[in-house]
Parts: sequence; structure tokens; C-alpha cells
Amino acid sequence: MTERFRLATRQSALALWQSEHVAARLRAAHPGIGVTLVPLTTSGDRRQDSLSTAGGKGLFVKELEEALRDGRADLAVHSMKDVPARQPDGLVLAAFLPGEDSRDAFVSQKYRSLRALPVGAHVGTASLRREAQLRAERPDLKVGLLRGNVGTRLAKLDAGDFDAILLACAGLRRLGLAGRVTEALDVERFVPAIGQGIVGIECRADDAATRARVATLDDVGSATRLSAERALNAALGGSCTVPVAGHAVLAGGRVRLTGLVASPDGTQVVREQAEGAAADAAALGHALAQRLLDGGGRKILHGLGVSI
Repeated sequence: MTERFRLATRQSALALWQSEHVAARLRAAHPGIGVTLVPLTTSGDRRQDSLSTAGGKGLFVKELEEALRDGRADLAVHSMKDVPARQPDGLVLAAFLPGEDSRDAFVSQKYRSLRALPVGAHVGTASLRREAQLRAERPDLKVGLLRGNVGTRLAKLDAGDFDAILLACAGLRRLGLAGRVTEALDVERFVPAIGQGIVGIECRADDAATRARVATLDDVGSATRLSAERALNAALGGSCTVPVAGHAVLAGGRVRLTGLVASPDGTQVVREQAEGAAADAAALGHALAQRLLDGGGRKILHGLGVSI
């Protein structure tokens, strides 16, 4: 009999692209297996209010993880920036694909860069992390909530609802929309979300056969980067409802990690950087988190109701 895997996915164009990509990689690595998609609508897709008040990015993975637990799916595909720092009992992140461009994208029809925006320009974003860094760099701008999938957000920009919007370069590139990126924001100037640009594959921890199949797709570079970034996030409370950012770069067996904690209004920003051996990526993440907390991050987080 043909071995078959059911792959839980969100139904947005980007999520379906990512899931079809994973399915193609599995079929190529294991000729003869069957992979079918199980499209689901998540709480994050249904809600159109701010993620920081709705319950955080974990709303984009909840229903997919429920499908794994109750046996409706064998695998779930996630954008790692949507996955909370703490893994639920009984589930495991079995593999990470090679990362795409992790930078944030400034997208505008009228202005060539973030710095070129006029005073009072209207910028749309759904991310508290992006909003905080945007307000820190350009407190003169008007920031508005922009929810929906990539196509919906671009349509609102094109309709004139905003002068510019902020998206992820990775999503635009994967959808064949790289030409819409007006400016790719430098990762140290505008620190990306934890795991941005990386696709992760989740399965049940006790499903040894599936874990073995999926492990063949694992990219060491992505796994190392995520080890540092997710350790940083976990040590900072692992919340998706506060402006926390982190980005790791690998080179020559070393990891350079940039971390950031900010107040939502951008008036307080703590930014630190550390470097260490790739083998010690998780320890580096924990150490950098401590520096951020001691440098003012703990005060910011406490003010937002996060106890560290």
C-alpha cells in the first residue's frame, strides 16, 4: 500500500503555497508516498482585530495542532513566526526548511523608502513588533491596523487606504510578488520576528515513522537559527502580544544574534547583539535575553503585564 500523509494547513494563498512546497519536497525525498492537504480555517484567520488583543499569533496554529492531536492530520505546516515559543505536550517540530529572505518589506506605490514618507503619512501593519519599531523610527507617522492575507493587504494599499504598508519579504517572494517590495528593511535597523521566513513541520511526538520521514527535510542552518531565536523568545516570556524581536545570522560556524524589546508606542527600545558558536545557539539566545532584560527590557515587559 502507498504510504499516505495528511498535511494540515491554513487556507490562505501563502499557507497553501508553503504546504504544497512541503508536499513536493516529501514526494521528492520519498518517491511513491502520497501527500494530501487538509485545509483548515484558524482563529487567527477568522478574527480581524489586533493580534495583540485577540490572543497572539498562536491563534494561527491552534486548529492545526488540534487536527494533529485528534488524528485528522499527520503533519502541520507553519510559518515559524506564528509558532509560540513553548511547544505543546505531545507535539514536536520535526523539521525546518531552508529560510527565505527574513527582512520586513516596506511597500508603497508613492514613496521609495520608509524615510521618504512625509510627516503624517498613513502606514498599515498588523504586527505590534513592526508598529513599535515604526513608531520608534518615525513617531510622526499615523499607524493603522491592517489585517487579512497578503492579497487583501495589497488591495487596501492599492485602493489608497494607506500610503504604505509593512509585510514580510518572504511571503511576497513565495507568492511571486517580489516586485512589490519597495524597500527591504535592514535586519539590524528593523529587527524581524522570531522565525520569520522559515517554514516548520510539526507532527505527533509518538509518531516515529512520520518523524523519520520528515527529518530528511530538516535544514541545519534554519534549525540553528531557530534554536537561538526561539531560546531568546522563551526567555523573554514567549509572548506574541508584546513587541519582542530576534534575528540570527550564521557564518563560519558562528551565530550573530540581534534581539529587541520595545514598548508598543516605540518610546522605549532595548536592542542588544551577541555572537557565539553555532553549537551553543540556544545558550546564546538565553544569554542575550538576560542582557535585554537587565538593560531595560524587564521594566518594559513588566509594564505590559509580563512577569519575568
